[in-house]
Amino acid sequence: MDARLEAIRDTVLARNPGEAEFHQAVTEVFESLGPVHDRHPEFLEAAILERLCEPERQIIFRVPWTDDSGRVQINRGFRVEFNSALGPYKGGLRFHPSVYLGIVKFLGFEQIFKNALTGMPIGGGKGGSDFDPRGRSDAEVMRFCQSFMTELYRHIGEYTDVPAGDIGVGGREIGYLFGQYKRITNRYESGVLTGKGISWGGSLVRPEATGFGTVIFTGEMLKTRGSSFDGQRVVVSGSGNVAINAIAKAQALGATVVACSDSSGYIVDEAGIDVGLLRRIKEVERGRLKDYEVRRPGVSYVDGGSVWDVDATVVLPCATQNELDGDAAARLVRNGLLAVGEGANMPSTREAVAVFQEAGVLFAPGKAANAGGVATSALEMQQNASRDSWSFEHTEQRLTDIMVGIHDLCAQTADEYGEPGNYVLGANIGGFVKVADAMLAQGLI
Repeated sequence: MDARLEAIRDTVLARNPGEAEFHQAVTEVFESLGPVHDRHPEFLEAAILERLCEPERQIIFRVPWTDDSGRVQINRGFRVEFNSALGPYKGGLRFHPSVYLGIVKFLGFEQIFKNALTGMPIGGGKGGSDFDPRGRSDAEVMRFCQSFMTELYRHIGEYTDVPAGDIGVGGREIGYLFGQYKRITNRYESGVLTGKGISWGGSLVRPEATGFGTVIFTGEMLKTRGSSFDGQRVVVSGSGNVAINAIAKAQALGATVVACSDSSGYIVDEAGIDVGLLRRIKEVERGRLKDYEVRRPGVSYVDGGSVWDVDATVVLPCATQNELDGDAAARLVRNGLLAVGEGANMPSTREAVAVFQEAGVLFAPGKAANAGGVATSALEMQQNASRDSWSFEHTEQRLTDIMVGIHDLCAQTADEYGEPGNYVLGANIGGFVKVADAMLAQGLI
């Protein structure tokens, strides 16, 4: 790392103790930015990096609610409004027991660059709670969401901060959150949340966008090697919204997706995952992958273990941060891996990324490859602002154009800075320069 940036990085880490994921995200970005500051010393003089690493606003609040047995429960809510140089804060809400300030800051920091890469006028933010919706009744989830929004509503708005979904926050949760926002504010401000239902302000393609976008970006990388998804053997981690739609898109392009996972284990289906069955089990029945094995002959289910033990030519990590480590990366490389497209946020450890890059494996970091979700959220905001609704085909084409544009920006930036094929450097520099230029133009704020 450039010595100038290392000193700034060390100060950031010291000011934010105990936030390992945030430290990891900051370090990864800083490792790419030395060449930028050689060309643009004005960024150092204006302390752009120091300001970029300090959120504009951090909100932490208590969320009291009552469970079905009448017991009072207390969770903690977060919203980190990180950077608004390019537009209103934009980023999802995550409901999961692992959520704490460091996770939210890591996600929000990544969101700054991801949103910049889309070319849409949106800044970076993130939020969530340590509430776990899994195993809770609809009534319990509703009461929690209403309590959460009773505090959050005062900090958001279509020109201020526009949350969306993330892990643990799907259409059900967005509906309860939006209903409470509308009730408190007495306004039908549809642009305040994205990921809404189609009949009340949502956008077609939004549920599919993150998974589809990851596959589109990865497909563009494969084209640079004269290849495509056709005939590839693919492994996907996770079995939530992003994973299911990545599986669907990859198989539509001719790949065979042979494995996916959940928090309990993974399935191997050599015939190719039955997306309809998987979607029914996970999204309608809210079941587990074990149920897939029972209902589809010839499928093996592995309780525990790692889905990365399954050989593949393309892998799409779509579950959570730091799920794919250096050992797993080395094993995949030894067995013929060609490309990695991150559908989750920072699912590959730093050691894994190093293994992929040293082996010449095409590697798409999450801030570029999974930007399709937030890009389509911005398209939802456009439709809300114009009181319009676009067709699936038109919206999907817009998503495709955005993802191809992100790929090309990352590739061209890597070429410009002397590291062809380094999509990590391309994404970090490409996103950073857009935000830095805006921050410089807007003065010391």
